[in-house]
Amino acid sequence: MGGVRTLAWLAAAIGAGAANLALAQTSALSTSSFSADFSAMASLKPLASQGKGKIGVLLPETTTSARYTSFDAPYLERAFLAAGLPRDQFIITNAQGSESTELTQAQSAIAQGATVLLVDPISSGAGVSIESYAKSHGVPVIDYDRLTLGGDRSYYVSFDNVAVGKLIGQGMNECLASWRVPKPQILVMRGAPTDNNATLFAQGYLGALQPAFDSGQYAKVSEPAGTWDPATARTTFEQQYTAHSNINAVVTPNDDNANAVISYLKTLHVPPSTFPTTGQDATLTGLQNVLGGYQCGTVYKPIYLEAQAAAALALYLRAGVAAPAALVNGSTADTTQNAQVPSVLLTPIWVTSKNVAATVVKDRFVDAGKLCAGDLAAKCRAAGISR
Repeated sequence: MGGVRTLAWLAAAIGAGAANLALAQTSALSTSSFSADFSAMASLKPLASQGKGKIGVLLPETTTSARYTSFDAPYLERAFLAAGLPRDQFIITNAQGSESTELTQAQSAIAQGATVLLVDPISSGAGVSIESYAKSHGVPVIDYDRLTLGGDRSYYVSFDNVAVGKLIGQGMNECLASWRVPKPQILVMRGAPTDNNATLFAQGYLGALQPAFDSGQYAKVSEPAGTWDPATARTTFEQQYTAHSNINAVVTPNDDNANAVISYLKTLHVPPSTFPTTGQDATLTGLQNVLGGYQCGTVYKPIYLEAQAAAALALYLRAGVAAPAALVNGSTADTTQNAQVPSVLLTPIWVTSKNVAATVVKDRFVDAGKLCAGDLAAKCRAAGISR
């Protein structure tokens, strides 16, 4: 009998040692571990088997960006599955722009057994309601892509949004020089004031442009109230351009707002490579405007990196294991609480016609056939894009 007990103890010890070794391997995970093939997620299988409960993912809408259905949802699903989390152990919903729906979806996920929530809030108000409810039920929350100001979350996962803005500002600087814009008279536009990311973007691009404003190299003509609604952005630009006909460049914080401005400029027959605009999100239209010479560039945020980082963090929380410092590589200020939120901050990329083939096309973020349709075929060939 003693020999049997010894063998059983030894087998258990070996099993425990193997499990501990597998868990220890996850401590080496960092923001640079993730790639387009999702291979790093396999190292998290021990966490997936150790954790309990479901992971609820709350995505905000599809109105201002198609990314949530085209990229975030499928990438998050792929990340969880690659980590060995069964399909019935995660719930992914989209609130379609309704704050009340997002709260209801959070409540439903918790009722279905979610022990971790991953939340991209429609607004900070919606996020606070969700995070308060989750806290009252003992469910930790990760803010995904947007920070909930005044919220109660364990982590925040996003691209470095100040760096996003800095790329926009630097891109404008480069464009003004290469397009030889005389005496730049710049209209500065912002995203919606309810979106903390818009504040961080503005911090980045104003920081990059401020030295030229201070020196008098550029003039900041105006900085109107922000929006993410393209129709509102166009109206705002038309009003500003009517009032200030000297405007010859505009900082636009995303591709959709930039396209609204560009569409109006085209009605005035403004030629390419003369009136710089900027953008982010690497949308099909934005990239076409870049190739066509109406937009200086766009910030590309490889969402497959963000999705994997968020899924990994959720698995750590679900398993009750501390996330490695190499993964939680920064912090983000919640200005309403005078607090720093532990953050996973990923690196964005500035895309122009010079690197579009090596970035968004290579990653299949955009379909080359659609990108190069019509009169852009020659521009695509010049950019090294083959369909």
